[in-house]
Parts: sequence; structure tokens; C-alpha cells
Amino acid sequence: MSGYRVTVLGGGAWGTALGLTAARAGHDVRLWARDPEMVEALRRGENPRYLPGIALEPALEATTDLAGALDGADCVLIVTPAQVLRSVLTAAKPHLPAGAPLVLCAKGIERETGTLLSQIADEIVPNHLVAALSGPSFASDVSRGLPTAVVIAAREEELAAGLAQRFSTGSFRCYSTDDLIGVEIGGALKNVFAIAAGAVTGAGLGASAQAATVTRGFAELRRIGEAFGARPETLMGLSGFGDLMLTCSSPQSRNFAYGLALGRGEPLEGRPLAEGVATAAIAARITRERGIRAPIITTVSEILAGSITVQEAVTALMTRPLRHEAE
Repeated sequence: MSGYRVTVLGGGAWGTALGLTAARAGHDVRLWARDPEMVEALRRGENPRYLPGIALEPALEATTDLAGALDGADCVLIVTPAQVLRSVLTAAKPHLPAGAPLVLCAKGIERETGTLLSQIADEIVPNHLVAALSGPSFASDVSRGLPTAVVIAAREEELAAGLAQRFSTGSFRCYSTDDLIGVEIGGALKNVFAIAAGAVTGAGLGASAQAATVTRGFAELRRIGEAFGARPETLMGLSGFGDLMLTCSSPQSRNFAYGLALGRGEPLEGRPLAEGVATAAIAARITRERGIRAPIITTVSEILAGSITVQEAVTALMTRPLRHEAE
């Protein structure tokens, strides 16, 4: 499996962690980032801004030259935020080697259009195979070589299985599936539920309330996934239930931490990027237009818009008409 040339687009925590993992798997890795200072730090073998104290592999080569980074790539991991995927793909399109599969590693739904990330890739670079990598994983754990399991999805089962084989190491285990939509839906929506769980915790409403929020959030995730054609077993797996449990339970999650600050009434300006903030409003719109019951997503959207407070939201959720649990 060695001799594979991997390009990583994105020099944040997750991009660096995945580049480091690919290098540990024996591949030649080029990592592209816009920020020259970040690239210089990466060339010194560190990412002090996002992964302090982690020594990077010498096989990881950093550059600000997009064309040079993509030259000769056998596979491209796109690890830029979901809301800039369209612009990054547009810039990369003239330089993408023919036949190189694209692995989407961000999680979200395009805010303006409601488009899934794989659909954006299909629109901009229709001649390239598309996959997605998702699952319960913190960049700090992955970069330290702590045991982590993720899933790689592609419409072509052979592609997903081949990529999973190439990127698996002794500490980074990749499963595969051909349910691309299911993996994307789970990865995008768990961020919204993490904000809800964080807000409940930050407001001091107790562990019981947090457990109820996560459990009923998973019920919403399954309803939405079913409407999009996702398979139930995908949503029960790493990219659904697994990622939801991790993201909704730790301040290491940017979305949970954002919710904590929201629940505590702390300032939100200048906080690290939380993709769930961008996803909440569009997810609420999609569920409303499709007639899918999603009270937690709708409520998070209203809280973020400043329409209601966290306590008002909890009161509204607790006093809705009662239903059978399976609904």
C-alpha cells in the first residue's frame, strides 16, 4: 500500500491529523494551507496553533502552492470547512489529476443552498469519484496515535473499501460503506445536536436532560436520514450514533463547547469554528419544507437566531404534545 501520493487540502487540526495519519500509513503526503505562517510551522514539524506538542512526520510536506500540492496526487483529502468547499473545489479544479478520488472530510450542509458536500463535488468536478470520511474522532486523539475508528463511504463499494485499506493503521481503523448519503447526513446533523447538548449542560439543567437531548436527537437523525434514503444501519454506526455520542459529550467538540458557552450566557464572538452553527438554520428549513418532525433542530436554530432563550426552548420542548417513544 506504500508509494501512494496523498494531497491534503486544509492545514487545521483535522487536516494535519489526517495528513499525519496518511504519512504513518506509508504514503507521501503534501498538505496545502493558505496561511504562510502555518506552512512554515508545519515545515518545522509542528502545528502549534491547533496541535501543540505533536511531532509531525518528515514525510508530510507543507506548501501554499495549490497547483504544486495537487500535482501527481493519487488521492485528495479535502479538509477545509464545509462552507468554503465550493470555493476550494473551484480553485482546485484546474489542477486535479484525472482519476484522483476526492475524500470529503468536513461535515456540514451548504448554508445557502441546502446541498450536501458530495453533491457540491458532483456539480463542480463531475468526472471525479467522491468519498467521505466520518466517524467519532478528535484530531488530538488521532494525531497522538490513540485508537480511533472511522468510516469511509463512497457510492462505489470497491472505492470505499480500497481507501479504507490504504488509510488504516494500527491505531486508525477505517470501515467502509456504499451509503454515502447516510454518512454525510449523520456527520452534518450531529453538530447541531451537540450544540443542543452543550446548551443544556451549560445551563445547568442536569445529566438527565442531556441524556434526553442526545437520545431524542438521535430519533430526529433517524427520521431525517430515512427521508434522504440513508440506511438505518449506517445511522446506528460510527458516522451516526458513534459520532453523535462523542460530539455531544465532550468540550473537545467545538460544537458542544459552543453550546456550553451559549447555555452559560458567555460571549460567542471569536470562538473556534462550530459547523453546527451554519448547519442549524438550513437543516431546520429542510426539515420544515419536507415535513419532517425535528423539534430539537428547529429549537437550536431559533436559539442561535436569538428568537428564544435556552430556558424558553427547554420549556417549549418539554410541554409539546406527548407521543409514543418510537415516533
